[in-house]
Amino acid sequence: MFAMILDAPGRPLRAAEVGIPVPGPDQALIRVHACGVCRTDLHIVDGELTEPVLPLIPGHQIVGTVVETGANAGTLKKGQRVGIPWLGSSCNDCRYCRSGRENLCNGARFTGYQLNGGFAEYTVADHRFCFPVPDGYPDLQAAPLLCAGLIGYRSLVMAGDAENLGIYGFGAAAHIVAQVAHYQGRRVYAFTRPGDREAREFALDMGAVWAGETGESPPEELEAAIIFAPDGSCLPAALRAVAKGGIVVCGGIHMSDIPSFPYEIMWGERVVKSVANLTRRDGEEFLALAPRIPIRTEIRPFPLSAANEALDTLRNGKIRGAAVLVVD
Repeated sequence: MFAMILDAPGRPLRAAEVGIPVPGPDQALIRVHACGVCRTDLHIVDGELTEPVLPLIPGHQIVGTVVETGANAGTLKKGQRVGIPWLGSSCNDCRYCRSGRENLCNGARFTGYQLNGGFAEYTVADHRFCFPVPDGYPDLQAAPLLCAGLIGYRSLVMAGDAENLGIYGFGAAAHIVAQVAHYQGRRVYAFTRPGDREAREFALDMGAVWAGETGESPPEELEAAIIFAPDGSCLPAALRAVAKGGIVVCGGIHMSDIPSFPYEIMWGERVVKSVANLTRRDGEEFLALAPRIPIRTEIRPFPLSAANEALDTLRNGKIRGAAVLVVD
């Protein structure tokens, strides 16, 4: 099969012909149709996430079709369309797994990080960590739901019942979350990097009631804010924007160092939370909700062989919505 491979952080992905993987007893072999390109992939390729199993096939927003199943993967059927997310396995036995917090399992393994992912024509996945893809979503439009959508949804839940919601960084996850928030009757205030007029226009197109630059004061106090931008300076900016008792959720897996800030902007029972990965329950809830809204994903397609171009475009902030590799 054709695959794009990371040999070492900081290097471009290498195009190669490699053997088609063989599924284990609990796994299914998936023919990949599309794979979203996530900022987490960028953090892995650039070496900001430091524990990849190399050489590695990245990619964890996978949509494909089951072509073969292992002996114990009977919940999946040949020909079934499935989605494969970031969380690829967990121990199912630790205190985190037993309490419904498998996203915090110390033995968890992640697709496109410790497990080969979807920047390839085929991949294997544990049948217990695959999701049925909602009908009505073509492969390319479904792919961003598998991480941008799931992590965004978990971040929104952690933000509580806030009616005035700030979103810092308006990319793949934000454009999905904004639609969910609008559906729930919330008001979204979008914050983008300085000078990025296109991102502000995109936020307004996605239902935001206001869009400005990070550091600007919104026209109303926020009750909660979600930070998707990997810029640590967004945290004190968000704390200044939320009212007393407000919640700031850090939705990314990596963020640059947070600058020091005065305690007074956190005082008043403001809360800072981080989102770590996702659970299967998140996937079940969100993928049931998405078609009811319905979520519309904005995508920019790239051929699989142009994965490096897709990563560069994302790195430079030139993607409106989500980048998706067309594999099949």
